[in-house]
Amino acid sequence: MDDERITEEKLKDIFELTRLYDMYGELLNDHNRLIFEDYILNNLSLGEIASEQDISRQGVRDTVVRCSKKLRDYENRLGFVKKLDEAAKAIDELSEHIVSSEGISILTNVRKILEI
Repeated sequence: MDDERITEEKLKDIFELTRLYDMYGELLNDHNRLIFEDYILNNLSLGEIASEQDISRQGVRDTVVRCSKKLRDYENRLGFVKKLDEAAKAIDELSEHIVSSEGISILTNVRKILEI
């Protein structure tokens, strides 16, 4: 049971970091972005990345932790992911009340624009 919980928590963390990265990843420098992508998005191990980047495993870990903190800080300050989630929820609620094909088409276009 604990292993399942740990795995579920880790997956939630990776999902959150992936969403934050999609929104704010371009704000990280190239070196940090590459390490973060390899670890979080490409699921490479610390050792694999360390070998590829010619740095220590601890250096990779520190970079991932630092990038995660920066991404969360950007979200805390700017709140774009939260706003996008709120917009998606509002669109879902609105879509339940739209009956015309024109209204549905407009909502579909808005979803495409927001990529939700």
